[in-house]
Amino acid sequence: MRFNGSSTERKQLKTDRPKSILLIKLSAIGDVVHSLPLLEVLRKNFPEARIDWLVEEEASQIIAGHRDLDRMVISRRKSWQGRVLGPGEKTPVLKEIRRFVQDLRSIRYDLVIDLQGLFKSGVLTGISRGKRKIGFTGGGKEGSYLFLTEKPYFFDYNKHALDRYLTVAEYLDCRIDSWKGDIPIRSSDRQGVEGLLREHSLDGEVLVAVNPVARWDTKLWEEERFALLADRVQKELACKVLFTGSKDDRPVTARIIEQMKTTPLDLTGRTSLKELAYLYSKCRLVISTDTGPMHVAAAMGTPVVALFGPTAPWRTGPYGKVHRVVREELPCSPCFKKKCPHLSCMRGISVDRIFEFTKDLIP
Repeated sequence: MRFNGSSTERKQLKTDRPKSILLIKLSAIGDVVHSLPLLEVLRKNFPEARIDWLVEEEASQIIAGHRDLDRMVISRRKSWQGRVLGPGEKTPVLKEIRRFVQDLRSIRYDLVIDLQGLFKSGVLTGISRGKRKIGFTGGGKEGSYLFLTEKPYFFDYNKHALDRYLTVAEYLDCRIDSWKGDIPIRSSDRQGVEGLLREHSLDGEVLVAVNPVARWDTKLWEEERFALLADRVQKELACKVLFTGSKDDRPVTARIIEQMKTTPLDLTGRTSLKELAYLYSKCRLVISTDTGPMHVAAAMGTPVVALFGPTAPWRTGPYGKVHRVVREELPCSPCFKKKCPHLSCMRGISVDRIFEFTKDLIP
């Protein structure tokens, strides 16, 4: 499936202006947020092109209604897997998958970009119809390169993810001058959040959001420390603390609030992703573990105090100079492990350190 033509032919392919582009970035929330600047750059450089995005259902809210996007193609892979492997009738889900494949193949694109670099995205790249199918080095560990038509371009993993994704634009000889990277917000999202704030008489209050949960156990900070921190923010800085997260995070938030002496506002599970983005734009600051909402806040231009342990902030931290990353400089960090017997990197972060960064970012 590789392109094996001459160097002249390769150069011609590289400089052709595509009239239709399929961007494949399936997940996760933070990765999709980091891909938004690339979408803007592609649109600026190819203003007449059709640009579609293949994305998984969970992260699709991030790009829905984006001004530079013509169409979303949504993969419900996780739902399909559960229904295919679980009990019950298989015919309906198999029909859904068939319709998805037909939808994906309904257009022959001039350019297909695999920005995920995993086997799951490689298979979808292979299924799609495209004149050129490009991707990066590093995806080879799962064989995604097998589905490309060109030799993978270089991907520097020591760069921030957002800058790595913009490498695609460099490869395509695009001009990269400016981008916003913000999440599109609908009027209904604004109205929903404004209604929540009015309901709790928070107009004019200085809001600080706390997002305490992450998917990896190794990224978690002690619940007791979040309680102590939130109390100090409300008492000493005269700010109103809002807890955010998904509906699955509610038990954690409830335990934190039970340990507090002051009363925060618990909005855990009460907002969609777009509403969360707008809510963060109304906050003076967001305090978060290394998780998707951290990147949502950064994309909306809200300063972030980010707690990092097993992962590398220079690769996946909140993008921009206004943010503050707190981490322990340990020989074993970053280890990128989801399980750890001692959790020293997160346990070494004190409440005082987070509070000082918080105080510095609230004028």
